[in-house]
Amino acid sequence: MVNEVQQPQQQPAGGREMVNIKEMGTPSIPIAAESDIHCLTIIGQIEGHMVLPPHNKTTKYEHVIPQLVAIEESKDIHGLLLILNTVGGDVEAGLAIAEMISTMSKPTVSLVLGGGHSIGVPLAVSADCSFIAASATMTIHPIRMTGMVVGIPQTFEYLSRMQDRVIDFIVRHSSVSRDKLNELLIGTGGLSSDVGSVLIGEEAVKHGIIDYVGGVKEALAMLRLMVNQNRGQDLN
Repeated sequence: MVNEVQQPQQQPAGGREMVNIKEMGTPSIPIAAESDIHCLTIIGQIEGHMVLPPHNKTTKYEHVIPQLVAIEESKDIHGLLLILNTVGGDVEAGLAIAEMISTMSKPTVSLVLGGGHSIGVPLAVSADCSFIAASATMTIHPIRMTGMVVGIPQTFEYLSRMQDRVIDFIVRHSSVSRDKLNELLIGTGGLSSDVGSVLIGEEAVKHGIIDYVGGVKEALAMLRLMVNQNRGQDLN
């Protein structure tokens, strides 16, 4: 007996518009098939090995990492624009994503909009060039742990070594000095009930963490310039 192959049902145009309104907030989505620049967003809280509650807005690292591999392998993509509006999240997951971005062969530009807090700082500096909006903020603070913690010296040594990993990455991929970064980490004047510092737009640039103050226009112009320069090197 020959099984009849069922043809996939075509979704009506009205149905597609309803999905677009629900998912994207617009009835039609512009298609940028001709663009050779890929835009990757890191928003909400970076989810690592533990699944966060469903009401949290999250970026899952198991979704981002395959995208980065695909971008690196794609012959049609020549540049990556990384948009950040994150409160931070899992340190190891954030560092894994940051390390992948920093080792890509294609030009990368990051743009902090709204906020790039905590582990969002290494993500922001992982790109070849970084921008921050004038109204955006970055919170720099020591690593914290939630839940039950074993109160032994090894726990504090582990936290210290993990903090060193974050500091080393930021210093290697930005212009901030280690002394200045440590000063910002233990500052007591920027947060009302915690240790750390909040930097707004120009302050992040002044301390050497971010390269430029700017928005989408400036970030895309820089990325386009880097892509063209990269193409010129490939031709030589």
